[in-house]
Amino acid sequence: MKKIIFATIFLVFNSINVVAQEKCMESNKLKKLDASWEKAQLELDYDFISKLLAEDYIWVHNHANTIDDKSAVLERVKRHVKNNNRNTKSRTSKNVNVIIYGSTGVVNGYTIIDRGPKPITYSFMRTYTEKDGKCYLIANHTMAIPDKNKH
Repeated sequence: MKKIIFATIFLVFNSINVVAQEKCMESNKLKKLDASWEKAQLELDYDFISKLLAEDYIWVHNHANTIDDKSAVLERVKRHVKNNNRNTKSRTSKNVNVIIYGSTGVVNGYTIIDRGPKPITYSFMRTYTEKDGKCYLIANHTMAIPDKNKH
């Protein structure tokens, strides 16, 4: 009898984990998660960002002039909070697409960032992975789009 109870509990917990994994890698869920990433950047939400970024996260910025890891991103957030640097007025994503391949999802599109005097449009591509039922942002590439090429 104990074996049956244990087996049932085991199956229930594994089923919950499988459902969580499947739900993590759905197009709408990743779009929502990516929008939350943009919001966290705008609001300097250290806790959200620290939980979302994988330990080996990498962010390649415009023309690879800056390449950040998780600690660099978190240090920048801390610095902006400490200095009350809230110059960014808005971050708006558009033309967002999602590709899912197993436990990996790629989200790409454009983000318009308004820091004044005029907004800048960036192309972005972010890679998420699911691990143990949780999505992590593992890589981000952003590139400023010249005014003449904006979409």
